[in-house]
Amino acid sequence: MSTARQNLGMDKQPRQWQKLWRWFLKPEGIGYLLVSFWAIGGGLATAYLPVARLMEKQTQSTFFSWRGAIEPPAEIVILAIDEQSLSQGEFYDPEQRAFLEPLQSWPWQRAAYAQVIEQLMAAGAKVVAIDILLDTPSIYGFEDDDRLQATLDNYGDRVVLAASLDFTDTQEALIMQLLTPEETYFLDYSSIGMVNFDKEINQKIHRLGDGYDLPIFVDESAESEDLANSPDSVRILSFAEATLSQAGIDYVPPSANNYIYFFGPGNTWFEAGQQVPFFYVIDPQNWQNDIIRNGEFFRDKIVLIGATASSLQDIQFSAYGDMPGVEVHANAIATLMSNRAIAEVVPNRFQKGIAVLFLLMLVGIGLSQLKRPVIQFLVALAIALAWGIFGFTSLVYGNLIIATAMPVTAITLIGLSLMATGAIASQLERLQLRRTLSRYMAEPIVQEIMNQPDDYRALLIGRSQTAVVFFTDIRGFTTLLSKLPARDIVQQLNQYLEVMVDIILENQGTVDKFIGDAIMAEFGSPVSQGEKTDVMNSLKAALEMRSALANLRQEWKDNGKLPFFNGIGINWGEVVVGDIGSPRRKEYAVIGDTVNVASRVEGLTKELGTDILITDSVYELVKDEIEVVDMGDHLLRGRAGSIKLYGLVSLKGEDDQLFKQVQQELKRHLSVLSLLRSGKFRTPYK
Repeated sequence: MSTARQNLGMDKQPRQWQKLWRWFLKPEGIGYLLVSFWAIGGGLATAYLPVARLMEKQTQSTFFSWRGAIEPPAEIVILAIDEQSLSQGEFYDPEQRAFLEPLQSWPWQRAAYAQVIEQLMAAGAKVVAIDILLDTPSIYGFEDDDRLQATLDNYGDRVVLAASLDFTDTQEALIMQLLTPEETYFLDYSSIGMVNFDKEINQKIHRLGDGYDLPIFVDESAESEDLANSPDSVRILSFAEATLSQAGIDYVPPSANNYIYFFGPGNTWFEAGQQVPFFYVIDPQNWQNDIIRNGEFFRDKIVLIGATASSLQDIQFSAYGDMPGVEVHANAIATLMSNRAIAEVVPNRFQKGIAVLFLLMLVGIGLSQLKRPVIQFLVALAIALAWGIFGFTSLVYGNLIIATAMPVTAITLIGLSLMATGAIASQLERLQLRRTLSRYMAEPIVQEIMNQPDDYRALLIGRSQTAVVFFTDIRGFTTLLSKLPARDIVQQLNQYLEVMVDIILENQGTVDKFIGDAIMAEFGSPVSQGEKTDVMNSLKAALEMRSALANLRQEWKDNGKLPFFNGIGINWGEVVVGDIGSPRRKEYAVIGDTVNVASRVEGLTKELGTDILITDSVYELVKDEIEVVDMGDHLLRGRAGSIKLYGLVSLKGEDDQLFKQVQQELKRHLSVLSLLRSGKFRTPYK
């Protein structure tokens, strides 16, 4: 017994896997597989694939573009080394415009910067930050360096000079070199700022600049106590941090994962009226104009000096498009000063991938609960749009970065996959339903059902309605079957059923089922043409069956085959219709008392010796359109009370000759069957 059970278990397991495998091969199963694929793929891509990071960076740039430019902080101004300033050397005149002497050719004399620093400090500027790398001695001689050094001696605590990490790629290795201001200037490290920005995978500047820890080498001959107290390195701040520190402005130190909050594209400071040409400070006439107002423009301001002229090639690729490097620094300083540094909600890429996977699985499960493919897709689009808006709002107004590009893309693909597989499944379901219905229903009824996309499934769900129930059965078929070869009787039966079914379908009927040689049909189910129309269709079908069977009998007689006679019972009333059966086998069927009565009435045709019987419920609906014979009240087996029956003769005004002929032939046929059952005849009609 134990072995048998084990064998049964072993046999059952493959069948379960086969069911699962077959389900996954269906469009619904493929849809779930695609949902899982996009969810897992989205999570893995977010965690590991460079293309996902590239998409996210591009999305951040797009969000800045959608937001548009906003007013930058008024405390920050740019003194631009623009094309106009570079061209001023052409106008140098020792007598009339001697002040342009330091600007005669690029690179300018260091005296130009010294003169500007002095002018700005006298005007009340908080700090002057020069985004020009002065890492070599002046080409104009020591006197030029001394001129700048003298200025820095007076104002060095309010000046920031640029430092940079330079990378040289040789065949042997990648060499890094720290470039700091010329040693002649003897600046404290607090007056130096690193101008480097690390670029992201899209080769654009997104993050705030970072500082640099400069190693300090201590003289080994120093006393041990001095060695113990000496630091290992000194911190050079980023250009933005150094500028704010020198200006005495408090700020929250950024982390390595903080991003710049860009206030706009290139020229935002110029459009806001917070950028002027460099030479305006040197030119006495421009120093007095309506913009500068004898230096009032610079009072209590952070002044950034940097190149904006394209010829100086300091145009950087930022998250908000191309802009001069000095303007990138202006955005970085404004970000820290206004406490708008942008941070990632989930900086760890693996954790971010898990979060995206979880989100996509939730969305996929939720969308899978919706039944209509178009609704699934529209809801997916709505969720993707909502997530995109959430990502935009988080970045622009909350200074937080959430994964957006990959979730939005994956959610859209999930919606497309569900819509595509759902549409295919729906079409296959409709095709299968149409094929199924076409076997039992007239084409107009099938078409009407299929033209109701919102309701055709509901037609197969259990519900009550009124309909005509129609039973027809061959008289004495069991007796005939025992007397003739099985092959002959089956061929003749199929010919009979084909003709009868065609008549039912042509009259808008629905073939419910075959019960041996019997046919059960309905008129008005699943779609009613109207109570009276349904009844008339059933009666016309019955009369056409009478005529068609008479023609078949003549044909069979000519070919030496036995004749068939049938009995038809018709009843009208309330029925329950629906897809009835077990999970392994279902069929569209009607049940109820109306069905039982129709079946019993069909059985009474044998006792009453007629071929078509209808109930009084049928007769009352169409009594003015048919000719009948009153058959009286009759008790039905298994049912309390009697029911009034009528024999159908013809439609009103039509000839009743066929009715009389069939009744006579039927009586003779029933007599022959009786003799066959008694054993007095071995072969009918011989």
